[in-house]
Amino acid sequence: MSDRSVLVEEIKQHSSSNDCWIVVDNVVWDITEFAPTHPGGVEIIHRHAGLDASTAYNTVHSPALIRKTLGPGKRIGQLDTSTPREQSDLLKPPPNEVAQPQLEIGAKPPLETLINSYDFEKVAEKTLTKKAWAFYSSAATDLITKEGNKKLFDRIWLRPRLLRNVRDINTRTSILGQNVQLPFFVSPAAMAKLAHPDGELAIARGCEKFGIGQCISTNASFSMAEITSSAPSVPFFFQLYVNKDRAASEALLKDAESNGMKGIFVTIDGPVQGKREADERVKVESASVATAAISGVAASNDSKGGGLGRTMGGYIDATFSWDDIAWLRRSTKLPIVVKGVQTAEDANLACRYGVDGIMISNHGGRNLDTSPPSLLTLLEIRRHYPEVFQKIEVFVDCGIRRGTDIVKALCLGVKAVGMGRSFLYSLVYGQEGVEHFIDIMKDELETSMRLLGMTDLSQAHPRYLNTCDIDHLIPKTLDEPLEGSSRPLILSKL
Repeated sequence: MSDRSVLVEEIKQHSSSNDCWIVVDNVVWDITEFAPTHPGGVEIIHRHAGLDASTAYNTVHSPALIRKTLGPGKRIGQLDTSTPREQSDLLKPPPNEVAQPQLEIGAKPPLETLINSYDFEKVAEKTLTKKAWAFYSSAATDLITKEGNKKLFDRIWLRPRLLRNVRDINTRTSILGQNVQLPFFVSPAAMAKLAHPDGELAIARGCEKFGIGQCISTNASFSMAEITSSAPSVPFFFQLYVNKDRAASEALLKDAESNGMKGIFVTIDGPVQGKREADERVKVESASVATAAISGVAASNDSKGGGLGRTMGGYIDATFSWDDIAWLRRSTKLPIVVKGVQTAEDANLACRYGVDGIMISNHGGRNLDTSPPSLLTLLEIRRHYPEVFQKIEVFVDCGIRRGTDIVKALCLGVKAVGMGRSFLYSLVYGQEGVEHFIDIMKDELETSMRLLGMTDLSQAHPRYLNTCDIDHLIPKTLDEPLEGSSRPLILSKL
């Protein structure tokens, strides 16, 4: 690694495709050999040859990624600190219309005017780039499952019990043995840096203030080490997409252990990525291509469109099966949660295969459209395999937007709920936005508990709910067909 001072005049001499230096955060790199293999295309590299590429780079990449990708041998040195301002200006790249704009707080409503999760979503739609909004908000095909996730929560009625002393309440619980102050956590969501330069770091710092957990995506914008060091007291969990190269996944699991992860959430509902049409319609611009720091994969365009989730998910192993849980258990000493359970049968199988928990999830409606809303799966498990809730920890995400939604899930037996998109939307205000969002959800949760007559999460029980409006949607029997039979797997005898 070189620490010599490099003058502007020398940098400008290396400005061709055959001899390409760039400056990133005042460090000079020789990127000649890497440029042709850049996932975002060679054009963006050569456009910054002999120039300062910090703005374009930092918009979508983790600061550590360039060191990891190029290695110390390609580091030329530091930009000379005594360089006059007029010479430094010579390194500025030409204006680029497709580059992601810097988020200006003044361009958004004052943070204190946002009073619920939907307010954050409305601001994000107007503030994020078209590609970032398409990636975050999109779901599979006709969005039926995405919309159903929320609608099902709205069809459960609360049954308040009154004349109880509700002055003091307790919202503390534990997730996989880790104490948390609130029964909700950050669901894994990719590429948080598309919403704010601090990405997952700002989310972690917000979580630390309120004592809640964060699950880090395999496709996060920053490395595990960067995220965990930014908020040391946060209980972190790691979401794993199993790689076709199992050795790569094993290495990630070791990294997870060394970086203090408290559990592994292995995603099982995405052997392939769903058709997210809004995401596909907006092409990935070479100047703002997204690259995940942990997995190292990048987005691209092809004949199907520019879907970030699909083009970045090509490494996922579609052969991963229940029998591979044994391999996963051998590969890590951490608790294992299977994320993406959508039927009572698979919840029961998860117990049989010895995992520590399940997360009921349909990926925010992003993979298989018309798959069941998460709340429906939760009720199905309660009806047919209630013993699951005693054997393992159960979590749920998708569609949770209100404190009342959290209470309803807790009353149906889950340990905690995950929220993904809402945290990304709050991130357009940075760490302050994350903290404000958590505070809103905390207040809604506490208010709901008091008005329901609950003072402790241990009191959560189905007696506080009226589910009659959706009970008829749950199959009354789950009949396994005889071998060779063409009978359907589920017989709904309504």
